[in-house]
Amino acid sequence: MSPRIRGSLRVGVIIAAGGKGRRLGGGVPKQFRPIGGMPIIERTMRLFQEHPGVHEIVIVTPPRYRNKVAGIAGQAKCSKVTRVVSGGAERQHSVWNGMNAFLAVPDILLIHDAVRPLVSAAIVTGVIHEAARHKAAVAAVRVKDTIKVEQPKGFVSSTLDRDRLLAVQTPQGFRVEVIREAHLKAMRSRYIGTDEASLVERFLGIPVRVVEGDYRNLKITTKEDLEMAEFLVQTGKMERRSRQ
Repeated sequence: MSPRIRGSLRVGVIIAAGGKGRRLGGGVPKQFRPIGGMPIIERTMRLFQEHPGVHEIVIVTPPRYRNKVAGIAGQAKCSKVTRVVSGGAERQHSVWNGMNAFLAVPDILLIHDAVRPLVSAAIVTGVIHEAARHKAAVAAVRVKDTIKVEQPKGFVSSTLDRDRLLAVQTPQGFRVEVIREAHLKAMRSRYIGTDEASLVERFLGIPVRVVEGDYRNLKITTKEDLEMAEFLVQTGKMERRSRQ
């Protein structure tokens, strides 16, 4: 059970569902692939629907899938999903479209990948709390592998300090006025960032707070990711049954 969100902050969530699933093959966008008999995007919707601190959800998807996504949300009775809107050419444009689609402007805005369906309620709560306190927060895990920098011609030029490296996940959370200002400045500069936090770092200089993530909060991109997610879901089901 998630701890309560303190105060009366309104929390909105953008679920970015623009993946095409080329690396998975099969011609079906990855957000519609099933895990444990449920489409990935539905599993992601449900976890935010069930979180007590979330008030409203906007989903951004390619125009051709808007009706499909809206249908999934309706069948799943995800009442917090108020809008399904079309994305843009880049993820950054899609997030901007989503940001302007809320029925009520949130105080805290979370942005989450549709294909991260296994994020825990505790991580979501942590990002909300830290975004409220520090204006910007991201879920992240420590890098486990040694990371080297490649120079031209296929040789290593340097080795990075693994203890200072983080693999950033979602959700990423922000005070809404902060992420809006960062997006506006990025648009004026015609800059496309790698994620939302990078815009805040680059244009506003606001330190982004790190919330401890989970290696199980994987982003489903490859066939191996899909198989691992299926294993985690099935294992979780067995664990719950054994405790009953």
